Amino acid sequence: MKVCVFGAGALGGQLAARLIAAKAADVAVVARGAYLEAMRSRGLVVRSNNEEIKARVDLATDDPATLPPQDLLIVTLKAPALPAMAGTLARLIAPNGCALFVTNGIPWWWRHGLPGTPATLPLLDPDGALWSQVMPQRVLGCVVYAPTEAIEPGVILHRGPFRWILGEPDNSTSTRLREALASFQRAGIAVETSNDLRRDIWLKLVRNASNGTLSALIRQPLAAACDDPALQQIAAGLIRETLEVAAALGWDVRSEVDVGDLTKRADVRGGPRSSTLQDVLLGRPLEIAALIGQTQAFAREKGVAVPTIDVIVPLLRALDKSLARERRGNAGGGEGQGVRRRPV
Repeated sequence: MKVCVFGAGALGGQLAARLIAAKAADVAVVARGAYLEAMRSRGLVVRSNNEEIKARVDLATDDPATLPPQDLLIVTLKAPALPAMAGTLARLIAPNGCALFVTNGIPWWWRHGLPGTPATLPLLDPDGALWSQVMPQRVLGCVVYAPTEAIEPGVILHRGPFRWILGEPDNSTSTRLREALASFQRAGIAVETSNDLRRDIWLKLVRNASNGTLSALIRQPLAAACDDPALQQIAAGLIRETLEVAAALGWDVRSEVDVGDLTKRADVRGGPRSSTLQDVLLGRPLEIAALIGQTQAFAREKGVAVPTIDVIVPLLRALDKSLARERRGNAGGGEGQGVRRRPV
């Protein structure tokens, strides 16, 4: 089975290392800059809880056109980067293959198979390129619980769970889903299938929409300030409003979420930082639409009041613009040039 991990940063690098080390598939990796150089020269190293995983990467490239079509294309790019890559991703999917999108928050294919709604989500797929070229019919979705951080190119720190939930957008059981599950299982990865993938997405999103966004705004792990009553109140507001929007759309998981518990243990102290905080500290584009912006748009559609979200979204967008100006001002710098660990 040909498998390509497209975007081998922290999470993608860990997944690639596990698949390669276990010889679970014929694995190719698409990366760039210092990450690609590290993989070619030293391979991948994953420090995961109490074990260390090393993998030699025999096929790593920054030119996807050099790769043959893949049976399983695992896309770990952040949501803002996906629309521009639609054509490249589409060409990498074999005729009977599929793409597994490993993204935070609401995915671009969300409306696929849902009755009575428009197709695309303009915030996530502005020109419909992903919908028309990659096509949601060729997609698997997933939810991942895996606190992971690249501490230097090719060296990945992971503490906590490494749990994957895979599913079809229409919640069916398919041959391609079973084959993807089998590849993960051969690598010793804790993986399961979902019979309601969107429900699992909401259960994960209530964490990311609060902990991730607030840690990005204060530029430190939220655990460092989780005793602050004001921050706890904001986090609780984000969680409750996300749950209300999910319920209005037909996924009522309010009884399954302990809001107080989530706000008190926002991050594991000493563990990897949230991916949104990592993006801020590295000056990368933020996943605002997927994590909170699309939730706000859903709220408008359903007439749900989201006063906390309405404050946080413009703050995040302003921060994102500031990071973009900083990237333009850093000649020779920017994303992909290595890992810059700023003090927090």
